[in-house]
Order: sequence, then structure tokens, then C-alpha cells
Amino acid sequence: MVIKWEVTIPELTGDEPRNAYLYLPVSYEQDPKRRYPVLYMFDGHNVFFDSDATYGKCWGMKEYLDYTDTDLIVAAVECNHSGNKRLSEYSPFTFQDPKVGSIVGQGKKTMEWLTRTFKPWVDRNYRTLPDRDHTFLGGSSMGGLMSLYGVLRYNHIFSKAAALSPSIWLATNPLEAMILTAPLKPDTVIYMDYGSREMKHHANMEYMFGKVTALLLERRVQLTSRIVPGGNHCEATWEKQIPFFMNVLLYEK
Repeated sequence: MVIKWEVTIPELTGDEPRNAYLYLPVSYEQDPKRRYPVLYMFDGHNVFFDSDATYGKCWGMKEYLDYTDTDLIVAAVECNHSGNKRLSEYSPFTFQDPKVGSIVGQGKKTMEWLTRTFKPWVDRNYRTLPDRDHTFLGGSSMGGLMSLYGVLRYNHIFSKAAALSPSIWLATNPLEAMILTAPLKPDTVIYMDYGSREMKHHANMEYMFGKVTALLLERRVQLTSRIVPGGNHCEATWEKQIPFFMNVLLYEK
């Protein structure tokens, strides 16, 4: 079951509403005493419904979780669709884009709202396992970058992250510095992938993917890093990766 409602993020867009989504597993109603881990996802409009997805194709998360009977709650919030505001909300760093100019990074504000407002609300209203060990992040593209940022900088809250096609190209020096200096616990788990057909989209992409992988391993992150054969930068490809990153997030759970 997916519950859909409206929320506001005053720190970013005042009282302008946006959609939030919450998936409850099949067993949620059957076992009223059971509590569940939670995966928080970015770009919530692309996660569950084709009718809400930006390009008419969602990840199909509900269908996968129902079919596999996965005992997991998924909470996801829509991004800001106005102009280049998504880039701003989902970037931890201020950077220059050759097409749109300067983008002021508001990723910290986004994460502060998620950790201080949204997560506590979810924990109060649903039967979650709110501890770090059972709290994860996931997203793609800019949402993948935010998943990396979130699990590194908010490592006391999130133990695992799935970063699909993360936009690691936009601010390479700050990203490298963040990986090297983030206060990480030794059980931190990250899944990171990139489609083979995406490598041509940005100069030195293959080098950056290898560099970030090496830095995460240097920090002793328990990392799964892979190139998706024939993978593109789209929801149809990311949907096919659900079994891979879900196995990483829920391994031994």
C-alpha cells in the first residue's frame, strides 16, 4: 500500500505543497506488533506511480516490494520542479553549470528537514525501527548524490545508502574532501552504480567513478560498486537495479 499526501518544506519553498509518499509492506496490517526498517528516497514522484513520474515511467518500487514480500517501509518526497530548483535542493555544494549558470547548493537544508522534521514524523506515526542500523537512504542522479552526502555527513542517522547514477561530476573537489573527512562508523554500507552508456555524458566520468570508489574503500566503507551493462540514465534502468541494491541494503536483515 502506498499512502500519498502533501507536505511543505518551509526552509526551501515556504508553504508551497509537494507530494510525499509512504509504502507500507504487505505484512504491516497483518502483524500489528511488528516494526520495520525505513528507506528514505529522493525524487518521490518517480518512485511509485507512472502517472506522477517526470517522464511517465516510475521505478515500480511498490510492485517489486509487494512481489518479493519485502518487509520495508519506503518514505519518499517530491522534489521542487520549478526551474533549476531541483539542482539546488539536491546539491550539497554550490557549483557552476555551463547551461544554467551558478547553482546554490541547498542540500544541507534538504537533509536538515528530512532528519529533523520528516523522519521524526514518520517514526511517530508508523511502526518503524528508528535506529541508525535500520535507517537507509536511496536515490538516483542528483538524488544519488544526495544519498552519498546523506550517509556520509549524517552517518549517525543513516547506516546505508543506495546511490544510483550519482551526479559525482558536478563538484569533484568538495566531494572528494567530504569523503575523506566525513565521520564514518565502520559498519557504513553503500551501493553505487553507473550505467555503461552514461559514461559518455560527462568528461572524465569513468575516472571520477573509479576515484570515488577508491576513496570510499580507503575509508573502509562496505561498498558495492558496479557498472550496469547497457545501463542508461533513466527510471527504466534504475528499476532493473532494485534487486541489486535491495540485496545490499537488507543483507543479513
